[in-house]
Amino acid sequence: MKLLTEAFKKEIVQRIIRNLLDIQVLRLVQTEPTWGYEIKKKTEAEFNVKLRHGLLYPLLNKLEEEGFITTKRQRKGGRTRRVCRITTKGEEYLEAYNSVLEDQMHR
Repeated sequence: MKLLTEAFKKEIVQRIIRNLLDIQVLRLVQTEPTWGYEIKKKTEAEFNVKLRHGLLYPLLNKLEEEGFITTKRQRKGGRTRRVCRITTKGEEYLEAYNSVLEDQMHR
């Protein structure tokens, strides 16, 4: 029974990550400024969800267009990265998400 429960938990986490990827990305960026490849690695390691570049980078662009993150180009070791930082609007969006989730949990 415990193995089945663990399998269900893993499946549910993966479904949440896939369906709420924007929330998960904002949560990662909220923790510390980061860049696309690092987001990809952390998501794959923590949630066992493979992210394609064709999904992640358009999402980052959308989050920036909507004002939830800002990006700044930084050179490091001969490479240029777009480092993402959460904005006040992004923080407010996560607060609203957490509030809705909490309300749903108590129903």
